[in-house]
Amino acid sequence: MTAVPIPASPARGLLSRLARDTGYVIFSLPLALIGFVLAVAGISLSAGLLVTTLGLPVLAGTLYAARGLADLERLRLPGVLGRPRVRPVYLTPPRGAGFWRRVFTPMRDPQSWLDLLHAFVRLVVTLPTFVLMLVWWALALTGTLYGAYDWAIPRGPDDQDLSELLGMGDGTGARIALNTAIGLFALLTLPLVARGLARVQAAVAYSLLTGVAEMRQRITTLEEQKRAAVSAEASALRRLERDIHDGPQQRLVRLAMDLGRARQQLAADPEAARRTLDEAVAQTRETLDELRALSRGIAPPILVDRGLPSALAALAARALVPTELVVDDELGTAGGRLDPGLESTAYFVVAEALTNVAKHSHATDCRVEVTRKVGRLEISVDDDGVGGAHLAKGHGLSGIADRVRAAGGTLAVDSPAGGPTRIHAELPR
Repeated sequence: MTAVPIPASPARGLLSRLARDTGYVIFSLPLALIGFVLAVAGISLSAGLLVTTLGLPVLAGTLYAARGLADLERLRLPGVLGRPRVRPVYLTPPRGAGFWRRVFTPMRDPQSWLDLLHAFVRLVVTLPTFVLMLVWWALALTGTLYGAYDWAIPRGPDDQDLSELLGMGDGTGARIALNTAIGLFALLTLPLVARGLARVQAAVAYSLLTGVAEMRQRITTLEEQKRAAVSAEASALRRLERDIHDGPQQRLVRLAMDLGRARQQLAADPEAARRTLDEAVAQTRETLDELRALSRGIAPPILVDRGLPSALAALAARALVPTELVVDDELGTAGGRLDPGLESTAYFVVAEALTNVAKHSHATDCRVEVTRKVGRLEISVDDDGVGGAHLAKGHGLSGIADRVRAAGGTLAVDSPAGGPTRIHAELPR
């Protein structure tokens, strides 16, 4: 008998979210107090000792302590914001660095100072949100349960209840009705209030501890993609120039020489001229075939007209190594086709990978698999060759790596000595 999982009810999800938000806000106060005390003590002590050399190590220790608390806060942020944890890349001292080099390293890191700033700012945000959270919980609990303990509240002859001040009367029923209504309002709005307070705290922490790091990481990624695109384009142009020089250009030179020789032979030896012209015609056909092959490597018409599955099928059919092809057929339909740039990149990856298999792997069998996943396109090329493939510059796979990186994807090569080899690319879509 197979157990069928029971989906979580909306009420259970709401209570779970309320518990997470409340815990985040409540436990933020002791962490904020610890961070504030450490930051104030560290800054004060380092400032007092700055006239000596002891102030700098104390300041470095304070920055490292703030980093530790910042890392703890980064672990808590995904539960509130629903975003994956991102830890900045901190500056690290080089291997074998001396004492003072290690002391000055955190001081040169902007993120270390943002961590310290968060230790100061955090308490300013945490105190009001903590108090408001406790007040709202107190209103929700004491108000909804007011009817159970109204009798136990001592009242003097001159005391006035809120219900009486509001003109609702001074009876027990009026008191219970008013306080219960306030409690129910606080109880119903408690999830929204807790969510808002938690997000206020998390937003401040995110902006200082993660937001700047994500922006810098994004800038770095874009710069790498730009360099990879330039490198891939330059490599493609060099390869095209070399292929044209070694192939069609040489054939066209020979064709011109054959035609010149045929013109000279036409009057003296017509039969020799006919043979020379036949050779020229053969040279023309071979040149056209090479030009078509080169155009397939740039932008094959079948890719534009019929989509990626048909273009890859044509590649596999021309491959020198027997190739099994597994492609999602929807990639060739009108509604399932990818962006033209992504299609071109995927075609290039498979074409170059099959070229490397044919030239270097000594393989007898190859398998190409292209699957569409949520948010990405996965390409795998496996062969049973001798292995030893790697991404070092100057090797065929470096061009694939540059093209994939320029598209924002990743490329992994698993090719131990003796084989087999697996090339796996993931492209965002």
